[in-house]
Amino acid sequence: MTSEGSRATGISTAILALYLIYLIIPIALLFVGSVGETWSNTLLPTGSTWQWYLQVQADPSFRKAFWSSLIICCATVIGCVVIGTPMAYAIGSANHRGVRLAAGIISLLPVAAPSIVLAFGMMLVFSTDTLPLLGTTWLMIAGHVVLWLPYYLQTVLTDLSQSRLNELELAAESLGASFRNRFFDIVLPTLSHSILSGAIMVAALSIGEFQLSNLIAGFLNRTYPIILLQAFYGATGFACAATVVLLLLAAFASLGGALSARGAAGAKGGAA
Repeated sequence: MTSEGSRATGISTAILALYLIYLIIPIALLFVGSVGETWSNTLLPTGSTWQWYLQVQADPSFRKAFWSSLIICCATVIGCVVIGTPMAYAIGSANHRGVRLAAGIISLLPVAAPSIVLAFGMMLVFSTDTLPLLGTTWLMIAGHVVLWLPYYLQTVLTDLSQSRLNELELAAESLGASFRNRFFDIVLPTLSHSILSGAIMVAALSIGEFQLSNLIAGFLNRTYPIILLQAFYGATGFACAATVVLLLLAAFASLGGALSARGAAGAKGGAA
């Protein structure tokens, strides 16, 4: 390796290290603060205690917000899978390139529009006497599905473009298999790993969503990130513990998505 190549590698490594430090330090401080007894005008907290986690668990508003987030998250995942899987299949199977391009652009529109814009639009439409849905759980679920469906679609479409699904379907069709049999016996098993990866990614994103939820949620269905904001007006240790709970939920979902994606790659490598 030349001296210039070594220098470039060293600079890249240093930049990566600085980025990791910038990313890890705030998270590490949250974990430290969540078990610190007191933290006031010092670099690190003094003492150690688990009382903050016990207080989060005992707080009825946090328990209710936790279950609201879990319900909305599960419903969002189901909605994205039920709507997104046939949509991805239709986009990937379209013969006309213009149709595929138009469908892809439409599926990405929620990504181009900030979530706060979508939230204001929902506030205007669903706060009328005709559609009095503002503040309901159903609207929260619909909003989350609109936000995260494009991410699910891209995950499935990427897998679909790399598979030999068309060949398998043509072979099955030549043997007399109906569309229903082909879809449930060939398409879904072939895309099972990407469906799982997309679902877990949607779960991780939905758990931590704040902007849209904060504007359209009702008092009785506030999600965990919304109620978490209130914690920072109280004890620092309590706020840190409540944030760590949210981080762990998102981390477990992300880890599951990474493992399922790795399993998909391994399965395809073995098949090849």
